[in-house]
Parts: sequence; C-alpha cells; structure tokens
Amino acid sequence: MAASRLDLNDNAKKTSIGVLQACLTDSIDLYNATRQAHWNVKGPNFHALHTMFETFYDTLAEDIDELAERLVQLGGTATGTSQAVAGATRLAPYPTELRQGMDHVHALAERYLALGKSLRDGIDTTDEAGDADTADILTGVSKNIDKAVWMLEATAEG
Repeated sequence: MAASRLDLNDNAKKTSIGVLQACLTDSIDLYNATRQAHWNVKGPNFHALHTMFETFYDTLAEDIDELAERLVQLGGTATGTSQAVAGATRLAPYPTELRQGMDHVHALAERYLALGKSLRDGIDTTDEAGDADTADILTGVSKNIDKAVWMLEATAEG
C-alpha cells in the first residue's frame, strides 16, 4: 500500500482497497460485456437496444474512473489491464455468440445483478471498516447499476 495521508486507519484503507479493486475489476468486465452486446445486437429492437447499451457503458466508464481514483487515493494501485481483469473478474464469461436482442438483455441483466450484489456487499464492508466515503461512492455506482437492471428487466418484459 502506498502512502496516503487520508485520516483513515490502515485497516479501513486496506479493506476499502480490496473492495474497490474487486468492484473495479467486475465493472471493467461488465463494461466490456456491454460493449460486446452494443456491437453485436441484432433483431427488431436493434436501434433501441444499441442506444440503451451505449448509455450503459458510458455510465459504467464514469463509474469505473471514480472507483479507480478512490482506490488510488487510499494508497492502492488500480489494476485494470485486460489480463488482470480476465484473471480476477467474478462475473460469468459473456457469451460472444449472442446476436438476438433479448438474448443480450438477459445475459447483461444477470451480470448487472451480480455486480449490484457485490456493490451492496462492498457498501456494508467499507462502512463497517470506517470508510463512509468509499461506501458513498459504491452507493452511487450501485444506484446506476440498479437503474440499468430496471431498464433491462422492463425491456425483457415487453
């Protein structure tokens, strides 16, 4: 852990760095899966899904940056290379053979739900460790993920 003069104890910093790195890794993987869906979606709802997926990955890009910057503020090293993400993601591999819109909707929904759960677990863990600021950042990202889940579920229902 690099030096950080933030007034959090070392345990809080280490705990938050671990949670942030795990959520960062999963978020990068989800970003890539969402891009995969965006590029390859086909079917009658192509335009609407293509546009929705773009909105999702744009939001994820901002959230990824916030997670990584907080991790570094605490003295960690944000790791987001393709190799590191592939080796550490907790998300199921995204099926690259998908083409039909609703197949992408269902596959993304499962992964967004998984990240949402990890974020909520991270909120509790970092809050209990005494790092309310990291818990707040995770809450913001969680809200964005929950909104995407809502949109995916509403689309799947139609």
